[in-house]
Amino acid sequence: MNQRAENFFHDNGTAREIFDRQRAAYLKNPCLSLEDRLYTLKQLERVLVENQERIADALSKDFGHRSTHETRILEIYPAVSGLRHARRKLRTWMKEQRRHVSFTFLGARNRAIPQPKGVVGIIAPWNYPLFLVLSPLTSALAAGNRCMIKMAANSQTLCTLLHELFSSVFEQDLVAILPGVSISEFTPLPFDHLIFTGSPDSGKTVMKTAAENLTPVTLELGGKSPTIICEDFGFRKAAERILYGKFINAGQTCIAPDYLFLPETRVADFVKISKEVMKQRFPAILSEDYTAIVDTKSFDRLVATLNDARSKGATLEHLISDHETLEDPMKIQPTLALYVTEEMELMQREIFGPILPIKTYTHLDECIEYINAHERPLALYLFTNDRSLQRKVVMRTMSGGVCINDCAMHVAQHDLPFGGVGNSGMGQYHGYEGFLEFSKLRPVFIQSPMPLGASFLYPPYGKLFNKMYETLIKYRWF
Repeated sequence: MNQRAENFFHDNGTAREIFDRQRAAYLKNPCLSLEDRLYTLKQLERVLVENQERIADALSKDFGHRSTHETRILEIYPAVSGLRHARRKLRTWMKEQRRHVSFTFLGARNRAIPQPKGVVGIIAPWNYPLFLVLSPLTSALAAGNRCMIKMAANSQTLCTLLHELFSSVFEQDLVAILPGVSISEFTPLPFDHLIFTGSPDSGKTVMKTAAENLTPVTLELGGKSPTIICEDFGFRKAAERILYGKFINAGQTCIAPDYLFLPETRVADFVKISKEVMKQRFPAILSEDYTAIVDTKSFDRLVATLNDARSKGATLEHLISDHETLEDPMKIQPTLALYVTEEMELMQREIFGPILPIKTYTHLDECIEYINAHERPLALYLFTNDRSLQRKVVMRTMSGGVCINDCAMHVAQHDLPFGGVGNSGMGQYHGYEGFLEFSKLRPVFIQSPMPLGASFLYPPYGKLFNKMYETLIKYRWF
């Protein structure tokens, strides 16, 4: 543990002690008011807006180099926008819901009341460390919970900064960021809900640990998100959008297109267009707008993936005319991989880097069959203006989300739920679904002062019961 982390735990107590403070605060005031929640969300927004440059600098240090513009548009703005959306909608979200009363209980009332679960644990990854803290935090605080946050080891510069900024605004019994805390200390705490973003393998471990306390979990995991271009869609327009979604953050994005299906006669067209587009966007991989690979381990893994693909027959098309890789800073050139086969490493697991494999097809059913033969991905991208093809792909496949005629833009829609399915995760958040994810929608039945027909339910049973039961079972009341 580094010196700053040691100082944090010396000054603030262990993770368990912080959890106990939050649990005690929740029990003392289990349902924060609308005004309290709105104030908290407003304070979060103020912290982000007033410290944009410090946040971007911290993120860049953690990455080795992170494009300031990508940090602003991919992390700071979506976080601020999500906070504003929650504040606008929160009064409506918090309202008691009236529910229908069954016929045999006429005169009674049913209500569903959203209430905070209690203490929520948030485990965030390194690839979008600000947004993937703030987005679930927004949902959890809107729902009235108290939150503890563990950030990735690769994000400790940002983690230390956020701890400093949040500590100046929030009491630790409401929001606590824990620099240097280990996963083995954090995950076993008896949270009332735990959200984890990371790899499927790590997600399984987190879920097993949470099961010891029967802690409900939300898992946002990732996977190999497929992309399909159909013949009817303009290839330049498709390439511009796919290349953006793939190579932002140097491909280190859980919803990045992981592999691309092209009509078999259009590969050369796509390669030519891609080189034109990428050379215009990034004249060199040393461009300030092109992000570095986060650490040596990830860099070496991606270099090995490229070498494995080359040795097994793939053709690698570099999209910028300079070095394939640079070790200082750790940057890998955006690359298309042609003639890929299933035994190559890049087709075995999520790439999480600036490499896009190309597969070809002659009929759309080939793409659907291939997708369905593999683990369910976090996202699926389809480029076609044909409504019948859109419906066919959506209805015959399953993924966490779908984006038609663009990539990754669904994650920026606050009124759409975001989440995986199967190997790509469980649960969902963002907007109203996020509010519900971190709430207990509590059913409340209120009996009428003069309940009709209730007495026939009580023993001893006899002719009146039999007659009433036959009447109920025979007739349709609705």
